[in-house]
Amino acid sequence: MTLKVSPLAFVVVAATVIAACSKGKGDPATAKADGAAGTATQGSKGAVNSAIFATNDANIFFVLDAANMGDSAKGALASTKGTSTELRDFARMMVRDHHSMRVQGQALSKRLAIQPIPPTGVSLPARLDSALSRLTAAAKGRDFDKAYIDHEVAAQRELLSVAISAMNMTQNSEIKNLIQNAAPMIQGHLDKAQAIQKNLQK
Repeated sequence: MTLKVSPLAFVVVAATVIAACSKGKGDPATAKADGAAGTATQGSKGAVNSAIFATNDANIFFVLDAANMGDSAKGALASTKGTSTELRDFARMMVRDHHSMRVQGQALSKRLAIQPIPPTGVSLPARLDSALSRLTAAAKGRDFDKAYIDHEVAAQRELLSVAISAMNMTQNSEIKNLIQNAAPMIQGHLDKAQAIQKNLQK
């Protein structure tokens, strides 16, 4: 399946996992990451109204792969369409980092012989295409820069929370470790996106 994926669309698919999944919260190995996720969701504007549960490891691999693919696609667009040097540098970082995370996730999925399966009840490709199209249609210049970075602030905040919830839900230690290792990078993306957002408001 070939998808044009945005992190916002990934959130539409999986966001209620944040509230629904509480397994593993007593695990010391995940305590620090859980705290980071809680911090990241504070102030979220609640743009997501519906979601589909990631109920198993196959779902987790699917939605994380979609998120990484989406951040790479958005970054590739912004690295050429963006006008702010700081924003273009951020976009290139997103392409690099999320490509790396995607490769790691795919390798683990293959090694564990878990075929990624989309959560049921949602037309994910249509949602993803729509999200990417909105940014593609934005006028180049300040309007695009603001649209992209506002999108990334919301998306990275939600992605971090969804990833941590997936880590708490899975019983597979290798999947837990994969997400735990990715969480600081996602937090770094959120911090940088917020800094750029603030600069664009000046």
